[in-house]
Amino acid sequence: MRVLLTTERVRLRQFTADDADLLYALDNDPAVMRYINGGAAVPREEIVDEVIPAFLGWYARHAAYGFWAAEERGSGRFLGWFHYRPEEHDDPRDPELGYRLHTAAWGHGYATEVSQALVDHGFTSCDVVRVHASTMVVNVGSWRVMENVGMRRVRIFHADWPVRIDGDEHGDVEYAITRGEWEARQSSREP
Repeated sequence: MRVLLTTERVRLRQFTADDADLLYALDNDPAVMRYINGGAAVPREEIVDEVIPAFLGWYARHAAYGFWAAEERGSGRFLGWFHYRPEEHDDPRDPELGYRLHTAAWGHGYATEVSQALVDHGFTSCDVVRVHASTMVVNVGSWRVMENVGMRRVRIFHADWPVRIDGDEHGDVEYAITRGEWEARQSSREP
């Protein structure tokens, strides 16, 4: 099992087939899934037959991209996951950042801490030119994380989602940070 990176409190590691129960519990918390599928239950078979194989498939394609299990370093407790990968038709130098955390991990700064580390990793260790992320306009907590790591709002758009979710009439918001913006931010943070 390969570790992508560690932060002060979190380590990101590759998923394994043995993680199905962790993902099943995460994806069956209605609060976690509120802005994804309206809080509907996700069948275990979907986790085992679709989600895990999709996650594992990323590791063979690119060492730095994929879906990564987030564990608290001190306890080993599963916090959720982060993805850092280009979408299907995107330039591989323009990965999408995403995350899904247990409600017990909300409000503790984990999303910001790991998102910042992933953005930094992309610009320092990969040939990344831009990182982007998106969420529903009404998911204020998620887009605040994006702002905390230096991303700026690029646009509001209306995606054609297969499931109607309360609040989707307001659309989705995309945030991004370019290499130049990241470098300027790094310079301003240096003493």
